[in-house]
Amino acid sequence: MLLEKIIKKIGDTCSWLSFILVILISLDVFLRYIFNFSSASLYELEWHIFAVIFMIGSSLTLQKDEHVRVDVFYNKFSDKGKNIINLIGNIIFLLPFSLVIFYTSIPFVEDSFRVLESSPDPGGLPFRFFIKSIIPISFLLLALQGILNVYKNLKNLSDG
Repeated sequence: MLLEKIIKKIGDTCSWLSFILVILISLDVFLRYIFNFSSASLYELEWHIFAVIFMIGSSLTLQKDEHVRVDVFYNKFSDKGKNIINLIGNIIFLLPFSLVIFYTSIPFVEDSFRVLESSPDPGGLPFRFFIKSIIPISFLLLALQGILNVYKNLKNLSDG
């Protein structure tokens, strides 16, 4: 499906941010311990990138079925049982939670854009509203992947 390809492409692109984050943290450590230099903007950039990796990457993690789950009973279920559990989990937990966060985060992001929010720390990053806009985007992608999962689970159950 096209939507799956889009989510995969976004997730794969996002995964390159891990490499950039490692470089930034290494640079930060090097500057701090060798030159006794620290920067609020470098530190904030690190956690901004980490937030993007974590939030945007969650939809790809769900797509690949590599998310954290308690496997005490799940592994013992048949494929039909696993599909039923996944279907119930997506419909009752994932989709409502994702949509609530999506809708409730929009005013939060709008307020941030309206005041052109920036870091309160001296030397911090400007344009904090960009990182806040990742919240509704990531939960929309997660909800879309959840809808795709519901479709797949229903299809697997109907195919027998």
